[in-house]
Amino acid sequence: MAESGAEETVSAEASGFSDFSDSELLGFLDLESNQESSSPLGTAGPSSQLPGKDGKDVRFPTGKRELYISSPLERFHLKYLYVTDLCTQNWCEQQMVYGKELPQLLSSEKEDLLNTGASIHLARELEVHDLVNVSITSKEDAWAVKFLNILSMVPSLQSERRIREFPVFGEVNGVLLVGVIDELHYTDKGELELLELKTRRFPMPPREAQKKKDFFQVSLYKYIFDAMVQGKMTAARLIHHTKLHPERPLGPSVLKHAQQGGISVKSLGGLMELVFLSLTMSDLPVIDRLKVEYVHQETSAVLDTEIVPYEEKEVQEKVLHYLAYWTGQRGPKGVDIEEAWKCRTCNYSDICEWRKSGRVHVSPLEPPTKKAK
Repeated sequence: MAESGAEETVSAEASGFSDFSDSELLGFLDLESNQESSSPLGTAGPSSQLPGKDGKDVRFPTGKRELYISSPLERFHLKYLYVTDLCTQNWCEQQMVYGKELPQLLSSEKEDLLNTGASIHLARELEVHDLVNVSITSKEDAWAVKFLNILSMVPSLQSERRIREFPVFGEVNGVLLVGVIDELHYTDKGELELLELKTRRFPMPPREAQKKKDFFQVSLYKYIFDAMVQGKMTAARLIHHTKLHPERPLGPSVLKHAQQGGISVKSLGGLMELVFLSLTMSDLPVIDRLKVEYVHQETSAVLDTEIVPYEEKEVQEKVLHYLAYWTGQRGPKGVDIEEAWKCRTCNYSDICEWRKSGRVHVSPLEPPTKKAK
C-alpha cells in the first residue's frame, strides 16, 4: 500500500500540479474575449493527429517554420501573462506550451485538484472578510472590481490587519504580469510577511522540484508587489497593455458597490487614479518575509512550512529567461535529463518534440529522495 501511495504522488508531481494555491483561478479572470490562454495555433503547415476526448482527431501543428512566424504572446492573443504561467515554465516549459495549444488533452485529475484547492482557499478568505456578488458587463467592470478590492485592503494592511487575495500587477521587460497574493500579514517582529498556501492531495511534503517552482512564485509576487508600492507601475502602462477604456462609465452594480465602500467614481479612469495614489501615498512597506505552507486537502493538516530566501537578481534573470520565449526570442525548452522523471505521466509525452529530439530520456525510476540520517 505504501508503494502505491508513493507512485500516485509521483504521478501527480510529474504532471506539475500536485499542489495548488493559484489564487488567480479563484476569480482573477475577466471578460476579455481576447485573453484566451488556450487559443489554438493556426493549422497551416504540417501537422499530426491524435484522438481527442470525444473520439475525434485533434490537429496539432508541428511545422517549425510556423512556430516562429509571430511571438507566442501574439499567437495566443494574450495581452498579459499570469504569474502562474511563468511558474509552469519553471516546471516544464514545453509542457506549458502544449497546455496552451491542446488544453483538451489535460486529464480530469487536474480539474478535481483545482476545485478542492479552490474550496480551501475560499474558506480561508471568508475568515477575514465577506464576499459580495457584483455583476460585471465589461472588461472595465472586471478590472474595476480588482481595483476596489485593492482600495479596501490597503487601509487594512496599514492597520496591520491580515488581508487575503491581494491583486498584483507589474511590467517586466515590456510584458504585463498579473497575479493574486494569497495572504499578507505582519509577524510578531513587525515584518510584512507573504504567506502562500499550497494544498496537496496526498499527506506528504512536496519534493524539491515542486518547492523550486513554488519558491519562484512567491519571489515573483514580492518583486511585483514591491514595485507597486514603490510607484514603479503606472496607470498609463496598465492601460497600454490591457487596452482598457478609462473613460467608459462603470456598470450600475459596480458603481453601487463602490458607493457602499465610500468611493465616489463614475469611470474606470477615476478609480485607477485613486488606486495608484493610494498605493504610492500609503507608505506601505515592501514584503520582508516569504513563506509557503503545504496543507493536506482532506484533513487540512499542515504538512510542511518553508521560509523562502529572496534573491532579486536570480528572480530577474529567471523572469527575463521565461519572457524571452513569450516575446519570440527563443523556442520552448523541455526538462533537463536530470528531471526526465517528470515526463512519466505528462499528458503530452507521446507527442513531445523535446523528447523526440533525443535531448531527454525518460527513466522508469522516481526522482531520488534523500534518506534520513
